[in-house]
Amino acid sequence: MKNQHNILIIGSGGREYAIGLALSQDPRVQKLYFAPGNGATLNLGENLTYTNNNELLAHCKQKSITLVVIGPEEPLTKGVSDFLNTQGIVVFGPSAQAARLEGSKAFMKDFAMRHKIPTARYLQSDNLREITEFIHTLQTPIVIKADGLCAGKGVVISQNKDEAINIAQDMLSGKSFGNAGLRVIVEEYLDGFELSVFALSNGKDCVILNPAQDHKRLLDEDKGPNTGGMGAYTPTPMCDTKLFMQIQEDIILPAIKGMAQEGMPFVGVLFGGIMVVKKDGVLKPYLLEFNVRFGDPECEVLLPCLKTPLLDLLLVQTDMPKNIEFQDIYSVGVVVASKDYPYTNSKPQKITIKDFDKNLGHLVYAGVSKNGKELFASGGRVLISVGLGTSLQIAQQNAYKILESVSFEGMHFRKDIAARGLAFLGH
Repeated sequence: MKNQHNILIIGSGGREYAIGLALSQDPRVQKLYFAPGNGATLNLGENLTYTNNNELLAHCKQKSITLVVIGPEEPLTKGVSDFLNTQGIVVFGPSAQAARLEGSKAFMKDFAMRHKIPTARYLQSDNLREITEFIHTLQTPIVIKADGLCAGKGVVISQNKDEAINIAQDMLSGKSFGNAGLRVIVEEYLDGFELSVFALSNGKDCVILNPAQDHKRLLDEDKGPNTGGMGAYTPTPMCDTKLFMQIQEDIILPAIKGMAQEGMPFVGVLFGGIMVVKKDGVLKPYLLEFNVRFGDPECEVLLPCLKTPLLDLLLVQTDMPKNIEFQDIYSVGVVVASKDYPYTNSKPQKITIKDFDKNLGHLVYAGVSKNGKELFASGGRVLISVGLGTSLQIAQQNAYKILESVSFEGMHFRKDIAARGLAFLGH
């Protein structure tokens, strides 16, 4: 049949499992493949391995792949999308040139300035003397970022100027983040609340998903070190229609238009990390960063809220949807991590899952491996409990209710995911 699809999803985390789970419910999807996938994606499709682009292309031809969805940022910045496009394969994911919006924070900041996208005052440089002078013009705290990809770990917030200079020096020397830190961005600190906003684009037009809020810190009350994300929820009541329209008009649409103007149209999902700051009693959104793929764990909570089939959104390159419909529900995702996350790797632990009421929501699997029929916690962020409900409070309760059925040695998770949104609502 013409509209039947064999789909390959590149990546191995919760984001890729969530994409696969949503697609597996679409009758147009014939077969799902994951490269490399994880222990649980085997329940949704077939896992493949490849070591270079030619092996990836061979898989696509052999398995009659009609769409490739690239989950993580690294293959995008390395040009996997470009390579497959030249071979006539439809890809959801931007070109390497467009992926510089995430691959280089210096490029992203300069792009924002060129297109008058509001962002924090900054300097990008590889000269310590220049950086030192700029640091002395800022109030503390001060934000120091490595230019390149650091798997979400290249941002440090410093409470004093001497420390900020030392952090920048360690980055420039290659000591902190290797080559990724050989150019540094120093920014003024913006104090407010963060939002995650995702736009799906064909290079010219875009549709925008409901705003979400991520929880980066390891511990309750936003304490402890930054992580890849310990949970998320959507939609957030902290973003009303007026603020959402402002984010679209000031940040998302100028970015899509600007990329097209500069000859690198953005095809795929553009993820804006937004800081909302209150100035003179008015909320104003600022761009913190762009990512060029679905956020993780935001992806896990956004996809269950879609009424529009996910496949329609992933085929933006060939058929851009005019608008996007959502179910009238809330979604809360709680990340369950292994014992030593995010400090070091933990020993694999057997996961026990008892039956739970599937009306509450579902589990999304990330850092898991399979041995026979048993799943083992083998990564840092192991799984995500996604609770769904007609209110934010019910969705949160359902996410934690599901977790009563999950156990493995050393498991830990935050107990306050979505608390900020609930406090905003007066709960």
